[in-house]
Amino acid sequence: MKTIERVVEWLLWESRFMIFFAVVASILAAFVLVLIGTYDVIVVLKDLLHAFSSEEAFEHFHSEAITHIISAVDAYLISTVLLIFGLGLYELFISRIDYIEQETRSSRILVVHTLDQLKEKLAKVIVMVLIVTFFKHAVDLSYGDVKNLLFLSLGILLIAISVYFMSKGHGETNKESH
Repeated sequence: MKTIERVVEWLLWESRFMIFFAVVASILAAFVLVLIGTYDVIVVLKDLLHAFSSEEAFEHFHSEAITHIISAVDAYLISTVLLIFGLGLYELFISRIDYIEQETRSSRILVVHTLDQLKEKLAKVIVMVLIVTFFKHAVDLSYGDVKNLLFLSLGILLIAISVYFMSKGHGETNKESH
């Protein structure tokens, strides 16, 4: 009976390696989004060459450039979420990443030792994604009446409040760790 228990426990423990598929998929998805964001920037740079040929071309370029650049930022932020998520899953379920622990040139944002750290890091980037997405849609709206301007103002106020509470929570976390 003890042998069966050890085999079952070993199988349960080793089943954590199935998370590796989620890690690889997250990293690949992050790479794809970086390519998509970069393509949006390339489109803007390509259109820049024709932007100054006439006033009408510039107006068209201006509106398209803003849309493409906001889309690029959105893609880059979501790729950041996927990268943090993939590396965090790897660190939590499979093994610590020695290179991250030894890295001195960059920030410690990719270091994840607990599920709470992963959730906190993801939450911050996700809020930034939501903010960029809000502004992406706000740029496309027409503000012909007071009601639309009121909704835009309310949206900006809610974003400001969420950023305030995020930074307040971050400050308290730093105070507790000292």
